[in-house]
Amino acid sequence: MNQIKIFSPATVANVSCGFDCLGFAVNDLGDTMTFTKTSDKSIKITDIQGADLPYNIQKNAAGAVVLAMLEKHPVDFGLEIIIHKGFAPGSGLGSSAASSAGAAFAINELLGKPFTELELTKFAMIGEEVACGSPIADNVAAAIHGGFILVQRYDPLAIIKIPVPKELMLVAIHPQVEVKTKDAREVLPSKIPLEDAVTQWANVGGLISGLYSNDYKVIADSLCDVIVEPARKHLIPHFDTVKNAAQEAGALSAGISGSGPTIFALCKGESIAKKVFKAIEGVYSNTNIDFTMVYSKINTQGVTILEKN
Repeated sequence: MNQIKIFSPATVANVSCGFDCLGFAVNDLGDTMTFTKTSDKSIKITDIQGADLPYNIQKNAAGAVVLAMLEKHPVDFGLEIIIHKGFAPGSGLGSSAASSAGAAFAINELLGKPFTELELTKFAMIGEEVACGSPIADNVAAAIHGGFILVQRYDPLAIIKIPVPKELMLVAIHPQVEVKTKDAREVLPSKIPLEDAVTQWANVGGLISGLYSNDYKVIADSLCDVIVEPARKHLIPHFDTVKNAAQEAGALSAGISGSGPTIFALCKGESIAKKVFKAIEGVYSNTNIDFTMVYSKINTQGVTILEKN
């Protein structure tokens, strides 16, 4: 194989109650990346479209992943990388994770698949550290594995893939406002009441149980964040109005995707998802804030190959 073109999905992390440990992949939004072998042995990013990102291979999330993988598995060829961003960095939909996971998957294919999915997740976490300052796993694991994932632990890293109910749909809105990850982290409480902790981990268990059993009522009841959402929601204009409109239109629940500003809603079935889409759209149509919206099934495959030769 001399060239591979892949699609790497956007992701929703935290999923309300699962701060830094739950995530899922989005079906119809992501990055397209092409990796081509060259004879000059250098690693170059030759084109980036859709975002203003560094071409410096060491400062780019995808580039850092490639360097780490080739240090572990030396080769006698170089690479040219083309990145087409399908959505904006800073959206709360795992932009750097899509690039990092896509790079890990593609290089593994070009090398003949010497690495496991868990090892690819570890490599992709290097890209997250370059982009975000922290080697977090929830977004990259969801992009690589597809579907829902649980980061069971970090040391040693353990990822559990969780089944996705067939009728589960995503609706999301990305308001064109900036929420810096640093700011979103700083507003989090340093201590939480025991009662809130018990509620939160019970909701994580309930959500996972609901996903395994296809119990949409349990899923809806469990998509409740009593710790992070209350601290962060003021960073996102009209959050409560959007959440209430989504639930009144039939959404299982709504919450903050990653550190925001994207607000996600999970729905049972396409007909309800369409109603929720219109309800959320209606809220922001009455503001002076630009926005984009996402309507998608859950991506159960993760990174996929578009072309190879």
